[in-house]
Amino acid sequence: MLGQPPNEQTKDNETERKGRKKMKKSQEDTVKEDVQTLSEEDENKEFLKSLFEVLLLLGEQSIPPITYGDSKWDTQGLGNFQALLEYRMNCGDGNLKKRYEVNKQCCSSAQLIHLLEVCEKFIRSKLVEEVKHNGFFSLLTDDLVKISEEWYLPVFIRFVDQSNCQRERFFGFLNLEEDEDVLAEKLLSEITESWGLDMEQCRGQAHSCSGTRFSKVKTFAAALLKRYPMAVLTLRSTRTLNIVLAGGMALSGVQLVMSTFMKIESFFSQSPFLQLELEHAISIFYPNKEEKANKLKEICRTNWTRRHDAFNVAMEVLEALLLCVDSVHDNEDMRWTDQVTHNALEISKALTDFEFIMALVVLKNVTALTQAFGQNVQGKATDIHFAAASLKAVLHSLKEVSENIDVYHEFWNDEAVNLAAAMEIPVKVPRSILRKHQSEYRNIRPEHYYKNHLSVLVVDYIIKELNELFCEEHVKTLRCLTLVPTVIEQNKSTEPEEDSIQVFKNDIPTVATLSAELHCWWVKWSKKGKGETFPSSLHETLQLPDVKFFPNMLAILRLIGIMPTLSLEDSCNVAYKRFKMYIEDIPLKFKSKSLAVINLNYDVGCDLDSVVEMYMKTNPEEAEEL
Repeated sequence: MLGQPPNEQTKDNETERKGRKKMKKSQEDTVKEDVQTLSEEDENKEFLKSLFEVLLLLGEQSIPPITYGDSKWDTQGLGNFQALLEYRMNCGDGNLKKRYEVNKQCCSSAQLIHLLEVCEKFIRSKLVEEVKHNGFFSLLTDDLVKISEEWYLPVFIRFVDQSNCQRERFFGFLNLEEDEDVLAEKLLSEITESWGLDMEQCRGQAHSCSGTRFSKVKTFAAALLKRYPMAVLTLRSTRTLNIVLAGGMALSGVQLVMSTFMKIESFFSQSPFLQLELEHAISIFYPNKEEKANKLKEICRTNWTRRHDAFNVAMEVLEALLLCVDSVHDNEDMRWTDQVTHNALEISKALTDFEFIMALVVLKNVTALTQAFGQNVQGKATDIHFAAASLKAVLHSLKEVSENIDVYHEFWNDEAVNLAAAMEIPVKVPRSILRKHQSEYRNIRPEHYYKNHLSVLVVDYIIKELNELFCEEHVKTLRCLTLVPTVIEQNKSTEPEEDSIQVFKNDIPTVATLSAELHCWWVKWSKKGKGETFPSSLHETLQLPDVKFFPNMLAILRLIGIMPTLSLEDSCNVAYKRFKMYIEDIPLKFKSKSLAVINLNYDVGCDLDSVVEMYMKTNPEEAEEL
């Protein structure tokens, strides 16, 4: 510096140079550390992406990485996950290899479960976006599924997509283990808050559950309807009406019939040789009626216990059925295993219980009044439109039976007693009732007991349930199928009812032009030219190029399309078919609610970066450990 001795100036210059060098070095170290930190974060993300990629691949193929329901980690299940990770390492995934060499495993069982849950959550978020993008929807549930020793309710959402195709998506499982008084609120909270569905957009609901937990599902359905009145309760197209009606009754005799039906279906599906035994027994009971015997044999090769006329078929084959299972149980030629003979005995005991006989006869006769209606509801557009118009007549017939139940029950009782005599079954009050209420029912005659505790209750329940499943709004919606061109052409003398269509007045673009647009739509389809064919289904109508020029009609047709009552085209029913395959094919110990969501929504694109980001947000501490 100026005025300082040369040696001092030199010393200061050196100090300044060293300071600049030190500062420069410090900056380089900082940058180097930042680069190193960024590199570690990227490595961690790439590592997580590898784990998620493997899990998604396993899920899409229904290959379980772990076994749920066991307290210990399943080594065979771990092998699936580990094998794919090792394959990736051998193919050059250095990041995976580095982590594995340090920890000797890529993640723990608890961490793997969390990874699966994040996959499930991410896929569901994409489904919610899809549903939100397409507007209104309906909520559907299926039979309960047991996973990890707990009962879950499978949930589907039905909507109409942007290409005007009816669609269903599997959304996941709801835990049904809570007490009934708090369960409904818990399930609604799960759907709206955890899943993110806007239930204000829900326009229908349908439930398939039956048996001992049916009351819980009924409570949930009632709570859903109370909070969201537009979510109309309906029948689900995958179930026949008569089986749904019987499955919901808490009467011991009816439940005995339904549980025996399930045992029969399971029993004869075990082996084709058991089916041949039944067919041989049918031939024995119809020796001079070959045509009828062949018809019954053909029916029994199907899932006849789910048919509209299941109770009638059961009456026709009952004696042959008993002969068959008794023969299998006797096992004189030692053809059957102990388990098969035991199952045959269980069915035989049920078939020879007079309570079963009486309940079956009552169900056959009462559901004969709802059989044609149920078949039409699941038919073509013209059939469904006719069914909606015939509901009042069905309810009138049931009411007439209810008002004259003494007369009708007398006929039903005689029929049951005669059948019991032919099968050598004693006519008596259920043993369980006598055991619990011996003093009250000791001297009661069976016909009086079954009238008050079976016949009256079955008729009243079916009337009540039909009114619930086919309320005024639902029936009006079904009557709107008159907008399908074939239905218009068949009823061309009558213009579609605007009164029924008014049920959608709050959900269509322009109510003011509804009458004029409806008239133009009717004029367009009321006259068929020579050789001209009109769309005969809702699906075909929605695909019409001209439908876009009728915005109100299009909106109404889309709203009809989400109703659970209507059957889906095969190409639109993929989710339910895959669900049934998953439930039937995957062993109980390998069932997983997360893997099911992954597997059944295999076509939902999963952006691995987004999945990793969701995981790091929901499990930050665990992400750091990994």
